[in-house]
Amino acid sequence: MTSSADVRDVRDPELPGRLLTVERDTLIPLLRARSEADFGILTAGCPEWTVRDVLAHCSAVLLRVVEGRLEKGAFSPESNARDIAERGDWTNARVVDELERAMGEAGVVIARAGGVLDGVALGEWVHAGDVREALGEPGAYAGPGLPYALPLLARLSRERGLVPLHADVDELDEPLRLGDVSGVRTPGRFIGGAATLVRLYAGRSVVGAGAGAESGSGAFELVGVEVGELNMFGG
Repeated sequence: MTSSADVRDVRDPELPGRLLTVERDTLIPLLRARSEADFGILTAGCPEWTVRDVLAHCSAVLLRVVEGRLEKGAFSPESNARDIAERGDWTNARVVDELERAMGEAGVVIARAGGVLDGVALGEWVHAGDVREALGEPGAYAGPGLPYALPLLARLSRERGLVPLHADVDELDEPLRLGDVSGVRTPGRFIGGAATLVRLYAGRSVVGAGAGAESGSGAFELVGVEVGELNMFGG
């Protein structure tokens, strides 16, 4: 991937949906090829959740978006726990089938929402990375969705007023500019792989990330910014 990373602030309403469909086409066949036991593996990104739990959560969140069930507390920890419990007696295949459908249908709704739901698509993509990492698959936080995820990450980081950062990403020809652009704070600098950058913003561990699991992760340099300041999702 060598395209320009100097992302404009103009929202592309189709971008979140493209990210979801690209991830669907990558993740679903992978899941259908795994054994039943693999769905019980714990994930590092969400240590209390198994692969199956993460998939059930992702499916439920996207269905809420599709069906417009976005009442107060819809994405709370309590709601997440209920969603997973409601699917407790489902087969793994049924969970995967629901996720496939939800990933295909949510993009249109997210596009029409004006931007308030764009972060849902990015979060679902990160969770797919959690699953791939738990299963020992390559490209945990990279893969075909990365060209869509990075501009979405950059724009959301600016909208949420995160600390400014200029990222020299190994896979990109031009720097990626993230976070607040007011000029109040001097931007920090990141040098390293795209997958490592995603891990930092997603609050995922970068320890051992380069041990053959994905390209573009591992050693990195971060100057002028603390790791905790980049976490977009909190926790």
